[in-house]
Amino acid sequence: MEFDWSVIGSAMPELLRGARLTILIALAGLAGGLLIGLLAGLMRAYGNAVLNAIAFVYVELIRGTPIIVQVMFIYFALPLLLEVRINPLTAAISAIVINAGAYIAEIVRGAFLSVHKGLREAGLALGLPFWKVLLYVVGPLAFRRMIPALGNQFIVSLKDTSLFIVIGVGELTRQGQEIMASNFRAVEIWTAVAFLYLVMTGVLTIVLRLTEKRMRIL
Repeated sequence: MEFDWSVIGSAMPELLRGARLTILIALAGLAGGLLIGLLAGLMRAYGNAVLNAIAFVYVELIRGTPIIVQVMFIYFALPLLLEVRINPLTAAISAIVINAGAYIAEIVRGAFLSVHKGLREAGLALGLPFWKVLLYVVGPLAFRRMIPALGNQFIVSLKDTSLFIVIGVGELTRQGQEIMASNFRAVEIWTAVAFLYLVMTGVLTIVLRLTEKRMRIL
């Protein structure tokens, strides 16, 4: 079968709409995941036994189950338990938040604990409250060390949005499937879908590399 570039041209507007939704889901999910991951990571690193146990259970439960199972639980099972309706977009963003948060929590924990404890002790000896020591002394160094791992997690979460096809979210993969089902041009459509994913992850990689270079620890 001859490769037809016009198929990609005609499909591109719909694919770009799907790509925009993919980016929206990833950005919203990762913003929430960063907040949850930071909280859970600090609970794991510095919390008491109860807080540490809560964060540990959350992290192990989420990391031990596939994100596709998590999103299907949120979309299909949770409404039955809570007797509320959850739309596909909300379920998709929630799944990214919960899933990314668990992985980011371990990144945060490892980064904060990798900073020499002498810096923390010095800050406390100067009379700074513990939260200021974490924010102004330990935090900046830990954040620099988090960047490579966070970048990898961002890319993984962006690609994980393709799994939300199972609940009918109109992201990039779903748009590609619907277009392919109507014109049966699988080679052209999936080539275009793969290219758009490569563009998105490539741009994210460049941004993260530049950020890492600017904040590199000498």
